Amino acid sequence: MNKRPRSITVISCIFLAAGFIGLAYHATEFNARSPFEYDVVWVCFVRLLAILCGVFMLRGSNWPRWLLVVWLGYHVILSVLHTPFELLVHSLLFAGVLYFLFRPQASVYFRPTSPPSRIPETDDSPVA
Repeated sequence: MNKRPRSITVISCIFLAAGFIGLAYHATEFNARSPFEYDVVWVCFVRLLAILCGVFMLRGSNWPRWLLVVWLGYHVILSVLHTPFELLVHSLLFAGVLYFLFRPQASVYFRPTSPPSRIPETDDSPVA
């Protein structure tokens, strides 16, 4: 297995923390509202995705980094509808995460390790 770059550990931990804190915060909304309101369910689902991405990025899976890029890109698009400060913050966060997730060291870490090559077994038994 490839050595994990420190930047990947930091980004993974940030998304783990954001997922756990957001899930704990939004889970309390189930008490005050109907548990089947889709906005609360959707937000909790997204927080669970953040946790899964953090865990699997720590394990070296490639799909979570792409999901995080899509997620942050979506936030940048949403920020256009909000204040210029939000757009700036999300754009800087997006650029920073892109830089660290796609550096050569990170790409090597996310590259799957190839299984050992198998040597074909030969049958040395005499032909009868």
